[in-house]
Amino acid sequence: MTVEIAETDVKRMIFFPWWVCVHSRKRRSAFGMDASLLLTTSGPVGRCKNGRMSEALESLLELLDLETIEVNVYRGKHPVEERQRTFGGQVAAQALMAAGRTVEQGRVHSLHSYFLRPGDPQVPILYEVDRIRDGRSFTTRRVVAIQSGRAIYNMQASFHTDEISFEHQFPMPVVPGPETIAPLNERVRSEWGDVDEWFKRLHPIDQRFIGELPWSPNRNREPYRQIWIRADGSLPDDPLLHAAVVTYASDMSLFDAMLAPHTVRWDDGSFMGASLDHCMWFHRDLRADEWLLYDMDSPIAHAGRGLARGFLFNQSGGLCVSMVQEGLTRVISPASPTTSP
Repeated sequence: MTVEIAETDVKRMIFFPWWVCVHSRKRRSAFGMDASLLLTTSGPVGRCKNGRMSEALESLLELLDLETIEVNVYRGKHPVEERQRTFGGQVAAQALMAAGRTVEQGRVHSLHSYFLRPGDPQVPILYEVDRIRDGRSFTTRRVVAIQSGRAIYNMQASFHTDEISFEHQFPMPVVPGPETIAPLNERVRSEWGDVDEWFKRLHPIDQRFIGELPWSPNRNREPYRQIWIRADGSLPDDPLLHAAVVTYASDMSLFDAMLAPHTVRWDDGSFMGASLDHCMWFHRDLRADEWLLYDMDSPIAHAGRGLARGFLFNQSGGLCVSMVQEGLTRVISPASPTTSP
């Protein structure tokens, strides 16, 4: 299915990765966020063949539409704007798209990846794909993301042709439905009054937080988080694209579970956080433009590293994706210079 992409003003796109806004001081909101780092846009809603699509979602699809440079080599672009680092979810999603471009059969069932260096948002990213194996049931790809001749990220992804076998899964948690939870900007307005400009803009991922917002002083201090997510509009019927959009969104909230029991804030000058690795298992087909329950917990934080797990359920209760992320949880002196992980 083709998509009718309207011309977008890329300069209006903003990323908000929860893990990179630690030492940025340029655009700090009242809630400890760096509003300069999340893909957003203002303006009219675009159109796609199978329904409406927000301009922000169209912009995300443009980022996932990689340029072919050579056989097995692709180039990904960034939003044209000031950012401290490249959002990890963007790199992971683009790497998955690069891997999938070289696969003829099967769908992605797992990816394992490491964030090696901070990405420079002013330099395009080259994705080099190594076709490790093409089997009858499984296909394996290795992808290295490169900037200025250095690897910033690597991924190993496996694709599988589904088979019929025995089945079981954990039950889906019982939670309020997404339609009963106000959108993020409405909740912020009701709890804090006038909202920051960031909350008035359109975002590619609609997020409905269950319980208190993660930056609320009244939040639950247990290392658990639950949130409904879906793409803000209808997507084409491309399983790889849906997996890539979910990969992009998966890096937006896991770190919140690690921070939930603690008083550290991204903007207090004494904490540095970053994603170190990110692993995902895709169990069954899913649609990123339908509501998915993102159930997260963090079993441990120790020695400057935290671990978080996430599970995505569709509204029918099917477990679609499992994921694990380790993150840097470095406590530093406010007077110390900022260093890379």
